[in-house]
Amino acid sequence: MEIYANGNKLDITLEQEKTLGDLFKSFEQECAKNDATTVGILVDGKTVTAEEFDDVGAQELSGVEKVEFSVISQNDIVSEFNNEAKECEEISAQLTELSAKLQSGKDKESNDLISALAAFLDKFCYTVTVSSLFPEKFASMKINGASIKEFFSDFSQILNDFKQAIEDKDTILMGDLAEYEISPRLSSISNAIKEI
Repeated sequence: MEIYANGNKLDITLEQEKTLGDLFKSFEQECAKNDATTVGILVDGKTVTAEEFDDVGAQELSGVEKVEFSVISQNDIVSEFNNEAKECEEISAQLTELSAKLQSGKDKESNDLISALAAFLDKFCYTVTVSSLFPEKFASMKINGASIKEFFSDFSQILNDFKQAIEDKDTILMGDLAEYEISPRLSSISNAIKEI
């Protein structure tokens, strides 16, 4: 049987493991020693869902050819947060100029910036989600003194208003929201990341 982690073949000698569940448990214990955790498993090319985990775990190892683990570590998350802090600052600075871009007919630049903002927020939310796998390291993260959940419950209303302004082609409201509401919040996200 071949075992992979993040696409790299591992040189592992199985000892007491008889079932896939035994292998999953042993692998997760090794991950924990290295401040890492498993975020996905493929067995013979098929994704193991949370609902199937116990049934798949009961399978004997003898019939399995390949197990692939997707692993994420605390260091991976810190590194990703650091990259996102830089990106966040760049987008925040550009958003203060959105109004001028819209008024001078720079539609492509404006649309690219809005797309970059949406992509950044998706990425940041994903990183926050996986960071919850390491509560001892990341649970205390605050943005402007609020928990991430509280921060986003407020921020999501502003983003909805921004989305509505885009749909209504209300360039004045778009510029105002970008400069006075969204940009400062992105700066707050960047500052929070730097404190991790």
